[in-house]
Amino acid sequence: MPDALQFPIIDLSSPDRFSIANLIRQSSNFFSLPIEEKMKLVTKNHRGYTALHAEKLDTTLTTRGDSKESFYIGPLTDDLNQWPLEEDLPSWRCTMETYHQKLLSAVTKLLSLIALSLKLEEDFFEKVGALIEPLAFIRLLHYPGDLNSSSEEIFGASAHSDYGMVTLLVTDGVPGLQICREKSKQPRVWEDVPSMSGLHSLQILAKTVLWNVWKAVAPSLVHQDSHP
Repeated sequence: MPDALQFPIIDLSSPDRFSIANLIRQSSNFFSLPIEEKMKLVTKNHRGYTALHAEKLDTTLTTRGDSKESFYIGPLTDDLNQWPLEEDLPSWRCTMETYHQKLLSAVTKLLSLIALSLKLEEDFFEKVGALIEPLAFIRLLHYPGDLNSSSEEIFGASAHSDYGMVTLLVTDGVPGLQICREKSKQPRVWEDVPSMSGLHSLQILAKTVLWNVWKAVAPSLVHQDSHP
């Protein structure tokens, strides 16, 4: 096993970490619901619940789907999000909407810093339209662990590159994230990303055709989650 990768860890949480702790607790509350209740919110318009093994991010694998369940929350302005009933999960929607707004604010500030690091004007990304109706998503993830004794190799999230521009990953301290620097080389070499409870790790993504300078400086990394 190679040494853990020295990957950027960005602390964007509030000083008391309350908002992150509340987010994790509320996320756990949802995933603890009976499957029948969760399936009432099955994904529509890329919002809502995705069941265990329903996705396989690395389609070249012959194994079953990834060992995770998830819940998507998109932009708050388009009225496409799905929400659990308030009587089932009190304050759940409020918690997620508040956190969504905080993350969008944090990323807006982060883009200014990224622009300065590239020796561009601080408002460069704003000027090229990056902040016009941004498609900001929260994706809650639950990795239940290996639920059977099969010898089949199981991933929480198999190898993939994210879409979009910036991904912030909040962690509860459980390790699992790995990245591959050279995706074209075989066999791929995976490096562990250190995990610290309550912090966000930063992934720079490059899928936007308009920003060639950005793509050249910060290519997207292939990554996976090795949670069983």
